Amino acid sequence: MSANFLTRHLDSVDETYFEHFSHALHFATSLAIAAVACFVHALLPFLFERTGSLLIDRLHQRMVVNRRRKSPRNDKIPGSAGAPFA
Repeated sequence: MSANFLTRHLDSVDETYFEHFSHALHFATSLAIAAVACFVHALLPFLFERTGSLLIDRLHQRMVVNRRRKSPRNDKIPGSAGAPFA
């Protein structure tokens, strides 16, 4: 088995390991904060009325919308839904 599986995703998003680590950690932290806000909102509906959805919307903008703009090609990324198998 080649080392390609280690770098294929990093190459597809045009990031180094540490750039990807930083971005993924930011997403994980943001999702954890959104989850806590939603949990508190479930208990006390007058708190954090829009916090969870706003955080998720920001993450969507950063991950999906901006990445599509960054990509010069509209190719399917291997391993993603709808991508051909190699």
